[in-house]
Amino acid sequence: MTEQQRSFEDLVAEGTAVPTEGWDFSWFEGRATEARPSWGYARAAGERLGRATAALDIETGGGEVFDFALAAAAPHRPALLAATEAWPPNVVKASALLSPRGVVVVDSSEGAPLPFADESFDLVLSRHPVRADWTGIARVLRPGGTYFAQHVGPASAFELVELFLGPQPEAVRAGRDPGRERAEAEAAGLEIVGLRAERLRMEFHDIAAVVHFLRKVVWMVPGFTAEAYEPELRALHRRIETEGPFVAHSARHLFEARRPALRA
Repeated sequence: MTEQQRSFEDLVAEGTAVPTEGWDFSWFEGRATEARPSWGYARAAGERLGRATAALDIETGGGEVFDFALAAAAPHRPALLAATEAWPPNVVKASALLSPRGVVVVDSSEGAPLPFADESFDLVLSRHPVRADWTGIARVLRPGGTYFAQHVGPASAFELVELFLGPQPEAVRAGRDPGRERAEAEAAGLEIVGLRAERLRMEFHDIAAVVHFLRKVVWMVPGFTAEAYEPELRALHRRIETEGPFVAHSARHLFEARRPALRA
C-alpha cells in the first residue's frame, strides 16, 4: 500500500507518534524534501572550527549539526568546546552526543544571557537560532573572533503557515529580515564580513510529514495539535492526494560577523 492510499487517520497517527527531540530530520526521507542552501553550513562551520581555539555553538538542538561540523574539522579541534540548549529533551540528547567529544553542554534558558565570561571564544556558531543575542555574542567573542551562523529568514514556509493560520500581517511576514539583523549586529559592535540569502523549495508528500513537521518546528503554528487543526489537515490531505506534493519555500541566510580586533 502506498502512502497516498493510506487513510488520513493512519497517517496522522504516525505523524503524531514520531519523537521530536533533536534536529535529525532523517524520518522525512521519502515523505518530504527541502532544498539545501548552496553554502553548506555544517561543512563550512567545520572549516572554521579547524582554525579555532575556543568555540561555542548556541542553541545546539540535539547537537547533530555541531557534531557533524566537529567531524569535518578533524583532525584539529578547538581546545575549548561548549554548546547551549534550552529545551530539556534536547539538553539530554545533546549531552549524550557531544560530551564524549569533549563538548560542555550548558542548559541555558531561552532569552537568558549567555552564561560565559567576556571574550571566552574566538568562534561562535549557531544554526537557526530563535533570535540572535547580538550583544551577548559580541560580549563573549574575543577581539578578532567570528560569529558564523545560518538563520531562518522572513516568511519561511509561510505557504504552510498561512494554510493553518490564515494571512499573516506584513510585520509578521517581515520578521527575521536579514537587513534588520545586520543593523542589530552592527549596533552591537560587530563587523559584517558576509551575508547571503536564499529561498528554497520544500515539498510535503503526505499529511504525516506535515503533522510531524509542525510538531517539531513548534514556532510555525504555535500550539499546533492534530486534533485542533483536524479540518485543515483533512483538506490538505485531500489536496495532496488529488494534486500531489504540497509546495512551500524556506528562507535561509548565512551570517559571518567579526568582533573588531584590538588596535595596536
